Amino acid sequence: MEALLSMKNIKKSFSGVAALKNAELDLYKGEVVALMGENGAGKSTLMKILTGIYSKDEGTIHFEGKEVEYKNVSESEAAGIAIVHQELNMMNDLTVAQNLFIGQERMNGFFIDDKKMEKDAEELFKKLNVDIKPGAKIGELTVGKQQMVEIAKAISTNAKVIVFDEPTAALSNSEIEELFKVIRDLREKGAGIIYISHRMDEINVISDRVTVMRDGEYVGTLITKDCTKDDIIKLMVGRTVFMEPKTQSAVPKDAEVVLKCENLSRGKAVKDVSFELKKGEILGFSGLMGAGRTEVARLLFGADKRDSGKIYVHGKEVDIQSTEDAVKAGIG
Repeated sequence: MEALLSMKNIKKSFSGVAALKNAELDLYKGEVVALMGENGAGKSTLMKILTGIYSKDEGTIHFEGKEVEYKNVSESEAAGIAIVHQELNMMNDLTVAQNLFIGQERMNGFFIDDKKMEKDAEELFKKLNVDIKPGAKIGELTVGKQQMVEIAKAISTNAKVIVFDEPTAALSNSEIEELFKVIRDLREKGAGIIYISHRMDEINVISDRVTVMRDGEYVGTLITKDCTKDDIIKLMVGRTVFMEPKTQSAVPKDAEVVLKCENLSRGKAVKDVSFELKKGEILGFSGLMGAGRTEVARLLFGADKRDSGKIYVHGKEVDIQSTEDAVKAGIG
């Protein structure tokens, strides 16, 4: 069977530095190919060449049996190739339908026909089996719903190849499940999906094959159901990696508490947050977009004022009302 998309021997350099040396990718109708590799492996560069953002130095791209080279994103979209980026590019004050059809506005004479756009948007959301109100402001939607709007935009151009670039980075578990249902439906309808992710568990669930890049080169393709995480990691790094989970912290239990926060709160963004930081320890903050990580950091540094809560440095309570107060207290 002929590949829907075939990229062979792709090379690209920037100022004499090789970003892609010998990259390749094959994609067939009705399949999901996971594109994997460490940061800097060349995944994004390869996709930018596919969609016309960058031009290639060498190599060939065949789409639907014809050799192609797109000069810009408009050309690749018109041909049937779309990309859903990790960072969503939305205008929060516009409606869902208005965002969906930017550049493809439905017109009634000389005027934009909002009702027609909302009706067309409803039809697209029905195809995706998602419940989104076309007349709602895009800024009122969750990140997951905004991503569904981006996917609807892709299928509105009748895309035959859809690239998902780290699509779950800011999604909750339920939103990830909803996304996977949509991807499976697109696959069943014959679309070819390129799925870029670092999350091994997702790759096992959603992909049919895994193509791995390392240092700008193609290193291999595996059948997902026939390979293990270790097989993929070995291709990514070029050697076998033994993962031994740490059972305890390297910081002694009786280490000095250098920073302690109790019940920090500010509006709806930060609610009753408490934690301790010990001497010699690195404390990581993890959470989805909007979880409050940045807001807590701003409270600690005095960039924002807290509504309630206490902050202790080396056991002494400090009153941080400004960045100057934070620096004086030893927080940088």
